[in-house]
Order: sequence, then C-alpha cells, then structure tokens
Amino acid sequence: MTHNGSGRFDVWAPNAADVTLLADGQKYAMVQSPAAPGADGWWSAPDAPADAELDYGYLLDGDSHPLPDPRSRRVPDGVHALSRTYDPASYAWQDSGWQGKELRGAVIYELHVGTFTPDGTLNAAAGKLGYLAELGVDFVELLPVNGFNGTHNWGYDGVQWFAVHEGYGGPAAYQRFVDAAHAAGLGVIQDVVYNHLGPSGNYLSKFGPYLKQGDANTWGDSVNLDGPASDVVREYILDNAALWLRDYHVDGLRLDAVHALKDERAVHLLEDLGALGDAIAAETGLPKTLIAESDLNNPRLIYPRDVNGYGLAGQWSDDFHHAVHVNVSGETEGYYGDFASLGVLAKVLKDGFLHDGSYSSFRGRHHGRPINTSLVHPEALVVCNQNHDQIGNRAIGDRLSQSLPFGPLALTAVVTLTSPFTPMLFMGEEFGASTPWQFFTSHPEPELGKATAEGRIREFERMGWDPAVVPDPQDPETFRRSKLNWAEAESGDHARLLSLYRSLTALRRSYPELAGLGFADTEVTFNDDAGWLRFRRGSVEVLLNFSPGKVAFGNADGTVLLSTENVEPADGAALTLGPWSAAVVQSR
Repeated sequence: MTHNGSGRFDVWAPNAADVTLLADGQKYAMVQSPAAPGADGWWSAPDAPADAELDYGYLLDGDSHPLPDPRSRRVPDGVHALSRTYDPASYAWQDSGWQGKELRGAVIYELHVGTFTPDGTLNAAAGKLGYLAELGVDFVELLPVNGFNGTHNWGYDGVQWFAVHEGYGGPAAYQRFVDAAHAAGLGVIQDVVYNHLGPSGNYLSKFGPYLKQGDANTWGDSVNLDGPASDVVREYILDNAALWLRDYHVDGLRLDAVHALKDERAVHLLEDLGALGDAIAAETGLPKTLIAESDLNNPRLIYPRDVNGYGLAGQWSDDFHHAVHVNVSGETEGYYGDFASLGVLAKVLKDGFLHDGSYSSFRGRHHGRPINTSLVHPEALVVCNQNHDQIGNRAIGDRLSQSLPFGPLALTAVVTLTSPFTPMLFMGEEFGASTPWQFFTSHPEPELGKATAEGRIREFERMGWDPAVVPDPQDPETFRRSKLNWAEAESGDHARLLSLYRSLTALRRSYPELAGLGFADTEVTFNDDAGWLRFRRGSVEVLLNFSPGKVAFGNADGTVLLSTENVEPADGAALTLGPWSAAVVQSR
C-alpha cells in the first residue's frame, strides 16, 4: 500500500521507535502503517478525532515536548509550538470564472508581504491589487510566506513549508488574497524554497532523514533528494507544490536557487516538479507556470521533457540584470566585471545569456551553455533590473533609485519592459522608491540573532565597507525602513516614472511583436564608444541612449510610440535623443 500522508494525523517518522499524538490535550497511541517499499516509517492514529479544529503535536520516543507536524497547515503560536488543523477545502472560492494566465506577453511584479504595505499583511496587500492591475502587471509574485521563527524576515528561513506565516494572516488570508487577485485579473506566483531550511524551528531530522547531515550547501544541510528514504522526502516536496497549485489556486511557483538542489537521480526533482505542474494544469484546465531561479545558465531547465529537459516554463536570467545594471550605474566590481559594455547587453538581448560557454572572470572558469533557440521562446527567460536579491544583498540594501536620477531610471524601465523576455518588477521600482530594501531578521534566540548580525557585518567589512554603515538585520528599524512609502508615488519624478511604467506595460500589450517573436527575430546594433544601442522586434524599434550627450539615430523614420524625453527630428530619417533617454518607434 502506497502511503502519501493524506490521513489527518499521519506522520512519517522512521527515526522514532514510538510516536504518540497529542491532540486537544489528549494523548492517542500511534501505530505504524503498511507502506510501499522505501516508504517505511509512516504512523497513524486510528482513534484520533476525525473532525473539528484543534491543536496537536507529536511526542517522539517518550519525549515530553510535543513537536509540530512537518506538514502543519497552521502554526498559530510559532514554529516551536503545536500545529493547528486547517482544511483548505473549507474556503468558498469565488474564482470559478478565472481563465488563468500564460507567461508569454506577461509582466511579473515581485513583492514581500511584510514590507509592501504599512500593515504588512495579506489583507493589506489585497487592498493594493487594484493599483497593480492599473499598473498593467499580469502576475503578482510573493516572496516566501511559509512558517518561520520570529515576526519578520525575507521568508527564506522557513521551516514549516505547508503553513502560511500567521503574521501575514495565515492560510485563510492567503486564500482570500489569491481569490482577490484573480478577481482583479492577476495571476499569483508563489516563491518556494526546497533547497534548505531555516536555522530555528527545523525539527525534520527528529522525524526522518529529510536532510543529508554533513552535506551542506550555502545555507545549511542539503535536502535528501537522492539518498536512502529520499522517495518520501521528494513526495513531501511534491505534495507541498501541489498544495499551492491545487488547494490554494496559485498560478505558478518560483523555485528558489535550484542550483543548490543536490540530486544525482536519473530523473531530477525539477523534472518531477515540471511534470506535476503540467498534470495539475491538465486537471484544472488552467496554466500552471514553474520558474526556476538558477545561476547555472543551463537551458536544460527550460527544454521540453521529451528532449531530456526539465520542462519548466521559465528561469531567471541574471545576465540581463547585470548587463543593464552596469550600463546605467557604472559599477564593475565583483560579478559585474564581465558586463561592462553595451556589447554585452546586445549579446544578452540577442542570445539570452552572456555566459553561454564563455569565460567568467568572477568564477575563474568557463560558464554556461548556449540556448537552443529552436526549443524555447524568449519568454522563458524572466529578467529584471532590480529584485529582492540584487537590492537586499547589497551592503546597505540600496535601490537604483537611491543613486540615479530620472533619466537612467526611465532608460532602464524601457529596456526591461520592451525586451524579448518576460520582465519582472520589484515592488516600488515603478515609482522610483526612495526607501531601501535591506536584509532583516527577527530571530528570537539571542545567540542566533547576534551571530546573524555579526556575520553580515564581517562579510561586508571584508569587501571594504565601513561596518558602521551596514544595517543590523536584527534591529527592528532595518525592517521598518524597508517598507514602501506609498505617498511619494503621487508626486514629482516618482509620479512621472510611475506614468512611464504604466505606458510601457500598455505598449507591451498593444504591440504583441515585442513579446511574441522568437530569438531569431531580434536585431541589435550598438556603438560602445558613442553610448547607444538599438534593437528591433518586428516593426517596433527601441532606441537607447546610455551616454551623457545627445545621440542622433539614423534610419529611425517612423511613429514615436513612446519616449522618456522629448525627441528631436534630425536631418533626414533620424531622431535625436537627449542624455540617458529612450524612445520606441514603429516603422512607417
């Protein structure tokens, strides 16, 4: 008999010789259940309550401290306390008319629930969905919302993958948010973390071999994806993905740092996840979009499974971010070193990656491989000029808008939202938010909080930063200053930039050739010395002046669809753009 943990209190605990359920203050004996080969260690409580909401936990091998369920739907008193039952089917969905969203032609908006609004809740975020619809985005991508210890952090320290953080409103608020997003015409992508667990509240190893002890990635012990008993661990992950896609009506998943998934099986976990997404899409009749975050530049992630790919809909492309960032900021330190030319941006626009087998000076080796453009569409690359990592992992969490004036910010917006790829915005980018987005934590354990803060400061001190300017992630003010100031969106260059973003998303919808054509349909020319680049998609051409002086673009005779500054006619069929400006032109 195959056991998938679908019983109300079933738990996989092969590391325990005895398991007792504590439910609503009462103890219930648990017995080992029949299992399929490789799935030993499932326990059931045949006499446990069959209904009603209640708090519960597990006593392992006579321990007096009950542990929360690894599959908790709620942990209302924190990740060290008892679980609480929650049935997602109890929610009355109102989105029966929702037709879903495809990735092609879409714009994604990434946000962190805790800092998106002053209240920092899902209910408050739902109140901004009308604004997002008016902005012209198609998907709202939420940073991880799973249960973590403390009141606030980025979400990547989660330890209760099946729960929604209570500070955000818990699972019922999450379902209301998704319902409201669909009513506003917006899809929802949920960021999920399957490569590691947070440092506090992780009790999985007490239950079973969820982790590979001593086999660590950047953030801690690796998840057991291919060792003994890994069948059940992979099932745990697939069930979690299905929870979001099926029970919570989510339209897609962003898979965090998939390069840290250590899986030597012939069928990689990512391939299983891709197949699961397709199966649920067929079951529901709605698209389910899975997007990987990866720095491997390995297009196998987005190749179809029938040609030995993983069959994911998309992957993040850091090369685009780096090329844009360097050309507007002038920064060339660290991994930006290889991207210091418009020629690099031209290659990325044309081919998708810079490093497609080329030498990476930052890595000290060759990196990546070319994209077989006959197998994938440019939509599969999700690109941005800012995101939570590229801002928050800077020493002081500063945005482009804290150092650049309107011109370069507008230029950046144009190249991102007219690119052949799927653009993603980071919350507040669209109005040039003056607030930073810094690394913040709220570890209740003094030792862990101290170690986190000191480690952060040492990291940037080694890079030459004055430790006095690096924010303490444990300081509540670091979290508070990272919240958006919505009032500034209404005036000055903030409002002007917001208007531009709205015009760009409208342009993208009105001229589908911008997003609809393939890799081969992108024509790019540039002049590094003069500081200009232009690219064409069908009848639409984008003119970009990255220089501090005026540039005359010849053979630009057509209708100006959009410009960041007033454009000047020049001799013949030409347009002159002012410093740090852009225009979009349709050929006559």
